[in-house]
Amino acid sequence: MVVEERIYTLQPMSAGGFLSLVEEEGFAVQTEHLGKPVGYYSTEFGPQNQIVHLWAYRDLQERAERRAALVADPRWQAFRPKLKPFLVSQENKLLIPARFAPVER
Repeated sequence: MVVEERIYTLQPMSAGGFLSLVEEEGFAVQTEHLGKPVGYYSTEFGPQNQIVHLWAYRDLQERAERRAALVADPRWQAFRPKLKPFLVSQENKLLIPARFAPVER
């Protein structure tokens, strides 16, 4: 199992608009291809104006297949440009769960 952590740093005071847009237009197509996220969060302490979401996959092959299907979906292609005005930066990490603390899916 692997977990992908995606961190989006947003323009100040735009997290509410970003989350509303994702909820209304992007989340359904995203979960259709990627499955249910491990979590989807906004920050309260530490770095501000960030959205963090985690996605679990059986392995890197499953991740590649699911991400490719999402990227190829015309609904996702139409949605992605709507996020650009909110974004300052993006960071992705591949997390490997410790054997004694597996991720529940």
